[in-house]
Amino acid sequence: MMNELFPNVRMDQMWTATYETLYMTIISVIGTFILGILLGLLLFLTSRGNLWQNTLVNSITATLVNVFRAIPFIILILLLFPFTDFLMGTIRGPKAALPALIIGAAPFYARLVEIALKEVDKGVVEAAQSMGAKTRTIIFKVLLPESMPALISGITVTAIALISYTAMAGVIGAGGLGDLAYMQGFQRRDFDVVFACTIFIVVIVFVFQFIGDWVSRAIDKR
Repeated sequence: MMNELFPNVRMDQMWTATYETLYMTIISVIGTFILGILLGLLLFLTSRGNLWQNTLVNSITATLVNVFRAIPFIILILLLFPFTDFLMGTIRGPKAALPALIIGAAPFYARLVEIALKEVDKGVVEAAQSMGAKTRTIIFKVLLPESMPALISGITVTAIALISYTAMAGVIGAGGLGDLAYMQGFQRRDFDVVFACTIFIVVIVFVFQFIGDWVSRAIDKR
């Protein structure tokens, strides 16, 4: 039955492509989470009325975030080819896709981080300040813990976007299910391969969404 529905699908290729997609997604999610948290904190803390209020730094950070959010991902990959080649020594394969994936997703997640931090009760922050808490303590003991459920929900949304980014990266040789769907499926007119890759990507999306929702509910104490 499976051979009749998917006559051109080779499972060894599917599993290799799935591994490459998971590798790109997981590593880029980790990188995006770290860089996005840093950018989001900088956006929040340097905004008006906050701990590091600084209009110049806030404006520069916001501009950079907005510029990289505005660039379509497929174009961003092409623009970053020299940087990727310098950093990774190659512009092909799953590792070569990581810089573009992280740089493309981190600004998007940074805005979600900023929104999550703005939802933290200011009274809690003011109470910590009145007790003499240092900025580092406020960040790591108040702001991040209080906003963690929203931060997890945000990184889940971003992870789903990154999965689609990996598929686009595959079109220019990054590997993964997108590469397999385009090179082995679309170009050879073997649309059963395209369909099989789509099913695998959908399953990965559902798994990431389930894990993200579960973690968010588990740490939400409200």
